[in-house]
This record gives sequence, structure tokens and C-alpha cells, in this order.
Amino acid sequence: MATYGLMIDNEYCTGCHTCEIACRNELSLPLGQWGIKLLEMGPWRKTDGTWEGKYVPVPTTSCNLCEGRVAAGGEPSCALHCLANAIEYGTLEELAAKMSERGAQCSVFLP
Repeated sequence: MATYGLMIDNEYCTGCHTCEIACRNELSLPLGQWGIKLLEMGPWRKTDGTWEGKYVPVPTTSCNLCEGRVAAGGEPSCALHCLANAIEYGTLEELAAKMSERGAQCSVFLP
């Protein structure tokens, strides 16, 4: 049986918080609880004088990869609604192949 998870590409996350809202609605979570939480890092000044900042979506222990949606043939709500396509759902093998193409900004979440 294949293992499924999320690949999060932090290079492309725009910080829109859509993943948080979609997840909260899907799981009917109350305010202050998250299935996925967007962390903001920075901004910080780089050595060349420019500024950099990053957004990092992080699944929490409340994340169940939208097991109801997935069982019905869909994909997790965060991946479906990600405007930048920074969150992708798939098998571990598929995600590993995509990570090798994209680079070091990616991480994989397995429940």
C-alpha cells in the first residue's frame, strides 16, 4: 500500500493563508486551532543589502490529510486551494521525484 503525504515548496508560498482557511473549514476547527499553520520568517537583511523573508506552511497534529476528502477521491483541502501550487499531495515516491527536481526549499509531511 502506498504512503501518501504533502510536499510543501517554500520557495513558491506567497503567504496568502488560503491553506489555513481551507483546512479550518474542512475540519471544522474553532478559532485558534490549526490543521496547517503558516509561519512567517523575516524579513532579514542579506549581506548584499537586499531583504528576504519566507513563508512556511506547517501541518499540525490536527492534520489528517483530509481523510474524508481523499477517501472520496479528492485531495487535501490545503493542496486544492493553494493559489501558488506550493502544496502538492501524492505518494511518497511521487513527492520524492518532484523534490529532486525542485530543490532544497521543499519538505514532505507524512501523517
